[in-house]
Amino acid sequence: MLERSSTRLSLLQGAGILLLILGIVHLIATPHIAALIRHSTSSAAARWLTPPMLLNHMLAGVLLIPLGFLTVYAAPHAVSGASWARVTVRVIALSVASLPIILFALMGTPYYLGAPLFVLGAALTVIVAVTLLAAAFVQ
Repeated sequence: MLERSSTRLSLLQGAGILLLILGIVHLIATPHIAALIRHSTSSAAARWLTPPMLLNHMLAGVLLIPLGFLTVYAAPHAVSGASWARVTVRVIALSVASLPIILFALMGTPYYLGAPLFVLGAALTVIVAVTLLAAAFVQ
C-alpha cells in the first residue's frame, strides 16, 4: 500500500511539474505564433489574427502554470485522502484530459503534423492527461 501511495504521489507531482513546464513553454513559444501568422498570411490578415492568437496563447500558458502548481501542492494531500485535494487533482485531471480532445476535434491532425512544436505540446498534454487521470482516479 505504501509503495502504491508513493507511486501515486510521484505521478501526481510529476504531472504537475510537466504542467508547469508546459505553461512556461507556451509562454516562450508565443512570439513564434506571431511570426508564424505573419509568414502564413497577408499583412492585413496578420494584423487581424495576431492579437487574438497571442491572447489565447498567453492565456493558456498563464493558466497552465497555476494548474501545475496546484497539482504539485495537492498531490501529497490527495494521496493521504484529503477530500479537497482529491477533488482538486480530479478536476485538474479532467480539465487537462479535455485539452487534446478539444484541440484535435477543432483543429484536426493535418495542422499539427506540419508543426513540430504543436506535436510536442500535444504529446506532452496527452502524457500529462493520462498520468493525471490514472493517478487521480485510481486508488
